[in-house]
Amino acid sequence: MHSAFQFFDPAQQTPFGVAVHPLADADTAGSDLAQQRIVCGRARSGRVVSPADRPCHSVRTMLAAFVSTPAPKDPLSVLEVGERPEPEAPEGWTTIQVKAVSLNHHDLFSLQGIGLPAERMPMILGTDAAGIDEDGNEVVVHGVVSTPDWMGDETLDPKRSLLSEVHQGSMAEKVAVPRRNLLPKPAELSFAEAACLPTAWLTAYRMLFVKSGLRPGQTVLVQGASGGVATALVVLGRAAGYRMWVTGRSEEKRAAALALGAEQAFESGARLPERVDGVMETVGEATWSHSIKSLKPGGVLVTSGATTGFNPGAELNRVFFTQLSVIGSTMGTKSELEALIQMCRVAGVRPQIDVELPLAQAREGFQRMLEGRTNGKIVFTL
Repeated sequence: MHSAFQFFDPAQQTPFGVAVHPLADADTAGSDLAQQRIVCGRARSGRVVSPADRPCHSVRTMLAAFVSTPAPKDPLSVLEVGERPEPEAPEGWTTIQVKAVSLNHHDLFSLQGIGLPAERMPMILGTDAAGIDEDGNEVVVHGVVSTPDWMGDETLDPKRSLLSEVHQGSMAEKVAVPRRNLLPKPAELSFAEAACLPTAWLTAYRMLFVKSGLRPGQTVLVQGASGGVATALVVLGRAAGYRMWVTGRSEEKRAAALALGAEQAFESGARLPERVDGVMETVGEATWSHSIKSLKPGGVLVTSGATTGFNPGAELNRVFFTQLSVIGSTMGTKSELEALIQMCRVAGVRPQIDVELPLAQAREGFQRMLEGRTNGKIVFTL
């Protein structure tokens, strides 16, 4: 499986993790180090290294959701929610107090080791966030980290990464990010709503408004009605004047898409009443053939992910004979995120949030996503 959100450079490394010693709270209680823990050695797979094994030093810690070892077959078995060291911001970076972070399929893939090799672990998960900067400003974090001297579209930087691939992620009380990756959060948006924008909603915005070449009034099919990108496409497309059609595996998911503004909703794989101008594809193998067959001659398919597999039959005969365009799209730029935020303000559109949970209950959110029990975004709050 591949995700539209997987950015990584195999040549880069991340620091080893540390483990919290169980005696730390007793050692520091009542002192000016009350918010610190005693940290000893290197931790792998949740193992605590005792002071007798390794030299100890005092560091500040924070609550985080992270992974220490990959599990391709059972990702939830390696999800850890507990103490991790607070981030240190290098030159040009800053630390954000995270107020909300959304869950994405990228996070599940990271637990499986897809795009995140074991040598970079332990790794805090999370690719987007909204919070408060060191000056007290409410901000939204753009999660694409490009090289310092890169100019232009950040997603085209061959050395780019996404938070939680090379640099520690945002699913924690604090996250370190480049200063240039911050945008003001409008007062009209809650922290939970703003946290949904930098990954799933930005991906949808770029697919529809930047990559597709489609115009308002044309018909667009969205495969998979209930995911974060899919619900964003429905809301944004409807607000911009597109005819939005969706497919969904259950009557409940299809009804929810209609309530969001989809014009029509169909069972997965169903024959459509007419062919469409464009298809927005994030599912991959399970829906690819249906996507290709659903397009008008000259139609466009924009793909930004493959949650069910990345090797479908290409159906090249249909592609060349009906002159279809297949376009890849990945995340979005900081300027596109700024435009998306402005669209939310002006048009009054808001992310569809399925459930908000405190970060301490992150496992419940991951379980819902793994089982497909979603209708919009899952958000963790702090």
